[in-house]
Amino acid sequence: MNAADENTRCGFVALIGAPNAGKSTLLNALVGAKVSIVSRKVQTTRALVRGISLEGDAQIIFVDTPGIFAPKRRLDRAMVTSAWGGAGDADVVALLVDSKKGIDDEVEAILEKLKDAPRKKVLVLNKIDLIPRENLLALAQELNTRCAFAETFMVSAAKGDGVEKLREKLAGMMKPGPWLYPEDQVSDAPLRSLAAEITREKLFERLHDELPYEATVETDQWKTMPDGSARIEQTIFVARDGQKKIVIGEGGKMIKSIGQAARKEIAEAAEQKVHLFLFVKVRSNWADDPERYREMGLEFPRGG
Repeated sequence: MNAADENTRCGFVALIGAPNAGKSTLLNALVGAKVSIVSRKVQTTRALVRGISLEGDAQIIFVDTPGIFAPKRRLDRAMVTSAWGGAGDADVVALLVDSKKGIDDEVEAILEKLKDAPRKKVLVLNKIDLIPRENLLALAQELNTRCAFAETFMVSAAKGDGVEKLREKLAGMMKPGPWLYPEDQVSDAPLRSLAAEITREKLFERLHDELPYEATVETDQWKTMPDGSARIEQTIFVARDGQKKIVIGEGGKMIKSIGQAARKEIAEAAEQKVHLFLFVKVRSNWADDPERYREMGLEFPRGG
């Protein structure tokens, strides 16, 4: 099977939902590879991450949008605009709801906006292993009365339950057409961006309570050495000196731990040996710098 075959199908599925509904975990499960950052910290997916999955003759391009929430700051507004933009461009919009949380204010707000969206919509109830079945069925019924969903799916993204069925059904919703990506490609994020995301994830895994989510990572250099290994230099940007000290840790222990974990995962993604060098810098007003937004694939929102 290749992209030139006449019987192929292809399309975009936007995963939308409130922060921490499990979108990134689901995306990684659907694609079968790490393409999106997974963190306990809310709002870690900043730009649209595309994961690519093959199911039979269909190529499904998943767009993992930033969690949709009430935006207060400029970065928040850029992320929400990006999320709705991703949903508007997709063939199918999949609303992911955390079954345990149910219909909170954030889900309520999304439903209000989603009900008038012209795209085909499906409902995905996640974390189904955490609530009794009767509660789950009542939640599914309630959500379907609020919005016209073509299908309802029940999954546990973390455990993989129901993911295969969801992928098969979504594949059936894709339109006939050529594949847009080579069949062995799982994401359209370049390796430099993916490497930065991996390091940012390791940062939040270790410091999620002590670091605001504005902290960002940039890959400054990716150089292939004569022995085939890669020398990668990355900078972790924080907003204040106090945060810099936290990231470095006592005697450099924290940054070393972050670097070791990130290096291992980047090496797996790049399929080559990696030498990773991390630097920490303070960039106090980066959240007001249009250039930083462009680097993250976000539109810079004007106004305060």
